[in-house]
Amino acid sequence: MPLEHLWASWRSAYVQGGSDRDASPELGESGSLFERILSSDAADSELGILVRGTTCFVLLNRFPYTSGHLMVLPNRAVADLEQLHPDEFTELWALVRDAVTALKAALGCDAINVGINLGVAAGGSQSDHLHVHCVPRWSGDANFMTVAAETRVLPVSLDEVHSRLRAVWSEG
Repeated sequence: MPLEHLWASWRSAYVQGGSDRDASPELGESGSLFERILSSDAADSELGILVRGTTCFVLLNRFPYTSGHLMVLPNRAVADLEQLHPDEFTELWALVRDAVTALKAALGCDAINVGINLGVAAGGSQSDHLHVHCVPRWSGDANFMTVAAETRVLPVSLDEVHSRLRAVWSEG
């Protein structure tokens, strides 16, 4: 049985007459999933893109472990760290630092997990395109819902997380 997600954002999109990201934007058909997202004509807010750098970008995870779960990726699909050009490596880690700073400011989390799954055996579902996960954590955020009901409770919607992070993101 797959892990379910329970969005507990108080149905604000429904109450306001909109939808809550059920529809996926149209993506191109070539390249890795992340390259297709990056090259889409849809608005960055619809795609979940927070920041576009010169060689890397920051993307909200559409299926997060916790509210605010984001990824920092090079623009081009490379599978391993050693395949990054020096400018990509530098920008990737600068954006990871900025992401951690923004997550703390926007969401008030108690901690953040930062990690990379390199290769399928490491648990990487998109192992063709390296990405660094930044996962905000709160004391007590692991509870019975994930263990007993195989469901995650996500109290902040993707749209709200995107707005909060964009409001505090340092681009300079």
